[in-house]
Amino acid sequence: MSALIIINPNSSSIVTNCIDQAVDPLRSFGIPIRCLTLAEGPPGIESQRQADQTINPMLALAAAQKDAAGFVIACFGDPGLHALRDQTALPVVGIQEASVMTALGLGHRFGVIAILPNSVPRHLRAFGGMGVLGRLAGDRPLGLGVADLTDGTKSLDAMIATGKRLRDEDGADVLIMGCAGMARYREPLQEATGLPVVEPTQAAASIALGQMRLRLSHKLQRVDHA
Repeated sequence: MSALIIINPNSSSIVTNCIDQAVDPLRSFGIPIRCLTLAEGPPGIESQRQADQTINPMLALAAAQKDAAGFVIACFGDPGLHALRDQTALPVVGIQEASVMTALGLGHRFGVIAILPNSVPRHLRAFGGMGVLGRLAGDRPLGLGVADLTDGTKSLDAMIATGKRLRDEDGADVLIMGCAGMARYREPLQEATGLPVVEPTQAAASIALGQMRLRLSHKLQRVDHA
């Protein structure tokens, strides 16, 4: 049976397991979801250079998935998003783009909880390309690397403090978790801040499943009329 393939472009199986748990509620829709780890990727993607280096091996991994009916790129930076869309006519959704689109439907100004300070410029370039900087309240880093996110107490405390600053100082009325694999913190963060919180892999998988069911594609077959 055809499946939604979610690719974690870093080499951490722990992050992939967190992604798999995050999207588990969406399996009730009846479409299989498989989460893959890119073995050639870095342990965590924390720079533009690292993100760009994952693109070619990710494209090869995607091409090898013969049961694929759609793809999600599970890195908040969407590395290779447009390259994979060039490669396939199947739905391809990036978690950064999807989380912003979801947040815009939940509030007027969104705030992003980034992991490290050098993540913020990458985010701002992407938001500028999407034309949504006017709706961005703020993008604040936790100061934690991808590996640090496995420490539940440290991560949640930092997220709550950062979320409250985005709410109180920047005026955000919806929050985006700026890294894959944070889903276990989403509900406690919502409760602590009183704001809707978007977990990006869940947002992307939801959009991809909808596109798969509706047979939507960024590449339409041209029909020549006689």
